[in-house]
Amino acid sequence: MAVPDRSPTTRLLAGLAITLTVVAIFSLYTIGQLHTLRQLQHDTIDRNRRDSLQLLRIQNNLNSLALAMRDMIEGTEPYPLTAWQSQFKRIRTDLGDALALQAKLSAAGNADQQQYLASSFAQFWDAVDRMFALARVGDNEAARTLVRDSLTARLSALTSTVARLLVQNNEAQEQTAAQIAVIHQRVERNVYLFLAAALGTIFLTSAYLIHSSRHMFERVAFLSQQRRDLAQKLIGMQEETLRSISRELHDEFGQVLTAVGAMLRQVQKQGVPPESPLATQLHEVRQIVQDTLDNIRRLSQVLHPVILEEVGLESAIEWYLPQFQKQTAVKVRYERTGETGHISDRVAVHVYRVIQEALNNVARHSGATEACVRLHLDAAGLRLEVEDRGRGIGELAARSGIGMVAMRERAQLVGGVIEFLKPEEGGTLVRMTVPTDGDGRL
Repeated sequence: MAVPDRSPTTRLLAGLAITLTVVAIFSLYTIGQLHTLRQLQHDTIDRNRRDSLQLLRIQNNLNSLALAMRDMIEGTEPYPLTAWQSQFKRIRTDLGDALALQAKLSAAGNADQQQYLASSFAQFWDAVDRMFALARVGDNEAARTLVRDSLTARLSALTSTVARLLVQNNEAQEQTAAQIAVIHQRVERNVYLFLAAALGTIFLTSAYLIHSSRHMFERVAFLSQQRRDLAQKLIGMQEETLRSISRELHDEFGQVLTAVGAMLRQVQKQGVPPESPLATQLHEVRQIVQDTLDNIRRLSQVLHPVILEEVGLESAIEWYLPQFQKQTAVKVRYERTGETGHISDRVAVHVYRVIQEALNNVARHSGATEACVRLHLDAAGLRLEVEDRGRGIGELAARSGIGMVAMRERAQLVGGVIEFLKPEEGGTLVRMTVPTDGDGRL
């Protein structure tokens, strides 16, 4: 009697059941590992990141205090010590807020250091109060001695403590990264086991695997896009910060120094003999004020040149290149060709920053004494080239600095591309190309 053919349905269903069981077990395991990763990221990495931001905020305030105390000790400023009291009060308020936030974010193991930090700050501010009390009664010498002998040492100890806390945060992040790496290795090993277990039914589950692969690649692309978005947001925040600082320097400090200069001129006009020592001293003080005003304006332009917004990219480049030559002794040749319409502020600021970063790399790394900046504009778009005959792109690329990453991100922000090339003649060529939009505008 003939044996009837068996239907493959049972075997297919059994294989599918086994595959689904393996997939379910592996999925539960993977979900558990991802949950552990999320907990590590949330409980350690994210908390440490926020903690480090507050510590950096504290460190920045301590640096501001150090600069103010240095000026108080040197006595070069034309106003009494009590004039610094408002600045100290503002920094004290900001430090108090930062310390409160940092204490909430700090790990439990840092309780002793947090207590020591709070106690040290209390002692420091107590000494500050004593110093200003001496200054208010006119005993400036005793106040400066207190700053020099006591406050400086206390501030140094606080700075060291904050630095140690930052180091501890970095070490904690490294340990967490090591744990994450172990989890990744464990997950990877189980992936291979899963593939081995599902090898017999891979043909029947190919649709699922294709779907999973597509999902994985989509996830990678999504994460890559997130990273790019984050980098672009950071660049945007940097530009806004530099613009804000530049305006503060130009508007606030510039106006104050201009007013001081005007007051000195009025004093000099009020019957001071031209040949008297007082007239000479007033002239010297006016020169110091003017030099300081010029330095502040120059620093303001370097941080965010107002000329970039007022008269455009080309004028900003023509202003910046001589400044760069004076600061670095690197001779820069500028070549401008072509014609185009208006260059938007968004494109102009990123092209300008690329020029700055490329020339800074020439000054810091290439060893070249000359460089060439070429800007070509036409209906197709903008092409920027910064070239030198220094050590070459090999050594520059080996450094993997954040500057090259920032230049790439800036080029992408304006829809352009950037290339780092090594010409046949040697050296480095940075080429950035930005196309026009649909209306033929940059």
